[in-house]
Amino acid sequence: MALQSIVVGGGCFWCLEAVFERIKGVHLVESGYTNGHVKNPTYKEVCSGLTGHNEVIRISYFDQEIGLAKLLDLFFIFHDPTTLNRQGNDVGTQYRSGIYYSNEAEENEARAAFERAKSIWKHPIVTEIEALDFFYKAEEYHQGYYTNNKQAGYCQFVINPKVSKLKKQYASLLKPE
Repeated sequence: MALQSIVVGGGCFWCLEAVFERIKGVHLVESGYTNGHVKNPTYKEVCSGLTGHNEVIRISYFDQEIGLAKLLDLFFIFHDPTTLNRQGNDVGTQYRSGIYYSNEAEENEARAAFERAKSIWKHPIVTEIEALDFFYKAEEYHQGYYTNNKQAGYCQFVINPKVSKLKKQYASLLKPE
């Protein structure tokens, strides 16, 4: 089994991390920043909107257990790819929808998933598909945020519904608890 990775952004990285770390075949999910113009940005700098970075997750997965196509289809289901620079109350360029590829095969999968997603969204999809510039891992307190902070308000009101949807509608994809 080969370990692969893909970087995606769809709003606050805590939300996507909480979903993807529960999927069978996913080895590791790391929150971070990509495709900006500042080296080693901090969360505070990224949140200013001035670094050009996007809040993203890097999903490391075993391609024999779950394919990139399935992961990208889930990506388009678990965030709103039709809102430019926004997910819910999180607003700014750092919350843009994006898929960041490392090779031509990943780019092709991303574009195919984008086309498939058009059938499930009423409004035009604004997800950017770009070459991965560099992935900067976010500060340690961001890693596993939902798992470590389930009682926090943001987790209760924003992330819990996504995790509940995953458990109800995609139970066959879940890792054993």
